[in-house]
Amino acid sequence: MVQNSFSKAILAASTQCGIAVIPDIKSRSPKEGDLFRGRNPIESAAALVAAGAPVLSVVTEFERFGGSIPLFESIRNAAKVPLLRKDFITTEDEIKRSVDIGASAVLLICANLSESLLQTLYEAALKHGIEPFVEAHLLSEIAVANKLNAALIGVNNRDITSFEVDGGGVAHSINLLQKVNKNAVKVSESGIFTRENVLSVRAAGADAALVGTAIWQSRDVAEGYKTLNGGYLEK
Repeated sequence: MVQNSFSKAILAASTQCGIAVIPDIKSRSPKEGDLFRGRNPIESAAALVAAGAPVLSVVTEFERFGGSIPLFESIRNAAKVPLLRKDFITTEDEIKRSVDIGASAVLLICANLSESLLQTLYEAALKHGIEPFVEAHLLSEIAVANKLNAALIGVNNRDITSFEVDGGGVAHSINLLQKVNKNAVKVSESGIFTRENVLSVRAAGADAALVGTAIWQSRDVAEGYKTLNGGYLEK
């Protein structure tokens, strides 16, 4: 049976604060360049959890985003919250690997997978006890996610096929979140920079906002997180 601790932690934070804010641990962005800027990502991850992050998203794709499996494992050991593995997952072996490294959820990107392969990987994730996080950018992709009855759906405000160098913002989520199945846990991803952005996607029905660049552009990641999260859930 799949362990949906990732969604449960999101919903618990959303119930308490109105919306959960999920930090995205990403070394670099094709658009913004180096995000860590010399900071220790493991220490930063621990600081974000101490500041109230109920879950973390950790990028493991190396070529464009600078992630790695060892980085994921180090954060797994330092931050005792559910982790999402973000990568371009295309095989069941990669899902098994995600389980082995301690991920609670694994990203499945509609734009990167055929509908049949998405269904195969979704079912494989459930079989191996890891929560599938289905990411959509287009209305047609939301329809595919809904057809799967995906329990955890993200609307990416940016186009992952162009490696998120476009200028997509929260208006994209505001337009599309209402199309997501009502019983799904809904996440707005990318292009979120202010508390007002977070409140906007909450009003549109998001249970969570996944934020990377805005946090890493802060002088202090924990304080940047608190600003986005409204200062709640400090541990």
